[in-house]
Amino acid sequence: MAKVVIAMSGGVDSSLAAALLVEQGHEVIGMMLRLWAEEGCASNRCCTPESVDDAKMVADQLGIPFYVIDYKARFKEQVVDPFIRTYEQNITPNPCVLCNEHVRFGGLLEEALDLGAEFIATGHYAKITNEKGTCRLFRGLDLSKDQSYVLYRLKQEQLAKVMFPLGEYTKVETRKMAEERGISVADKPDSQDLCFTGDHDYRDFLVKHQAKGIKTGNMVDRAGNILGKHRGLPFYTIGQRRGLGIGGPNGPYFVLSLDSKTNNLVIGQKTERGTTVVHAHDLHFLSTKPEVECLEITAKIRYTSPQKEASLQLLPDNRAQITFYAEMLDVAPGQSIVFYLDDEVIGGGFIEKEN
Repeated sequence: MAKVVIAMSGGVDSSLAAALLVEQGHEVIGMMLRLWAEEGCASNRCCTPESVDDAKMVADQLGIPFYVIDYKARFKEQVVDPFIRTYEQNITPNPCVLCNEHVRFGGLLEEALDLGAEFIATGHYAKITNEKGTCRLFRGLDLSKDQSYVLYRLKQEQLAKVMFPLGEYTKVETRKMAEERGISVADKPDSQDLCFTGDHDYRDFLVKHQAKGIKTGNMVDRAGNILGKHRGLPFYTIGQRRGLGIGGPNGPYFVLSLDSKTNNLVIGQKTERGTTVVHAHDLHFLSTKPEVECLEITAKIRYTSPQKEASLQLLPDNRAQITFYAEMLDVAPGQSIVFYLDDEVIGGGFIEKEN
């Protein structure tokens, strides 16, 4: 058995994961990272006083120590500041991907090793195997809760030290097992939305923090015809329909792209939303980079999207072209595109703006 630090959030997933590790005979230590939150917010959603109390209650029930570590500065630098800079470029950030890469599986692992632990564990729905020293990441059994998408940037040295006790369970089973064990948070709702903006909309957050400011501009079609005015590009997302305040004889308009150079919001009809070719940069592969020039894969263009069949062609400068066999709607630059072979995550990158 091993010494394991479990990341506890006060929710049912991490609480059951901790309970399962204790039952397996591991020496378990509970830990929560205190993360940065917007001024005026009581706390980050991931570590509210109520969440700390819930996690401490579960730790006491399990008979394990529990610590809260201050990671506000690191979280601000490695997650919040890139979030703001990315929106200033009028592309859509992936804060959860960065948090997992740099904070939860970066900082947390460092804290665990300092405590003499051999592994860290979380309540993520994903699976890891270790075959002859090479770690492989797979989707969790419950595809409706699978979180492998946000884990694709983990490194081999991190994966080798990680446990996902819930990878073989569904969310329904998790709640049932937590209830059977008398865990106090068995019925606690899952947390959602950005964790560091409190009850405020992320647009209000950007208005306050964007150094370049937010400027109004024109809404145009792809031909450049002016159709209306927009409030500021960060107020809009690719695929957005509501809030444009404009209609057409052929149906509603959707946001197609955000033009940083002209400050134009490009809008169009439903038939203009799709593409089959996506380019990505800053690629990361979990084990080794594919040796073939073109690889048949499935890919996800956002956390909530289904996997779709595509071909992956590697390009110079750590870039790739992904060609889908069906049209993909509302591809958003800045989001991660993650590559799969069956259930295995092999890597991914960040979606580029198309010229």
